Amino acid sequence: MIAELLATPWWLWLSVGGILLAAEMLGASGYLLWSGVAAILVSLLVWLVPLPWEWQGVSFALLTVLSALWWYRWLKGRDRQQPPSGLNQRGNQLIGRELTLDEAIVDGFGHVRIGDSGWRVQAAEDFPAGTPVTVVAVEGVTLKIVRRASL
Repeated sequence: MIAELLATPWWLWLSVGGILLAAEMLGASGYLLWSGVAAILVSLLVWLVPLPWEWQGVSFALLTVLSALWWYRWLKGRDRQQPPSGLNQRGNQLIGRELTLDEAIVDGFGHVRIGDSGWRVQAAEDFPAGTPVTVVAVEGVTLKIVRRASL
């Protein structure tokens, strides 16, 4: 079997690429992906143009680096196109929400219920219970609120 692979180097590179890609699927977090792609590209290159072993190794190394750099550049450009995510930042998702106070704000602090949870709120002034307010910011686990303008 080894003699057959050495007699047909393109088959050897294709096998190496397949093994690297299979190992990547086992959880290498992307480290083996680009080496596997480069090995498959070298296989295609050697199939089209027979190259000595030295040039095959150089081609493999060069294609591995180029494919990894291309992937890095593509990811970097993609991150700039994505809007910032509010996932797992529930407080930030509440900014702009209009609420009615269940309890009075005393000394600038109080509590409000939103859905099935309670939140600590802070305001610049004290408000009585039943005051319509709007969440304007979040600081840690405290919601900053202001009185909602009446229409």
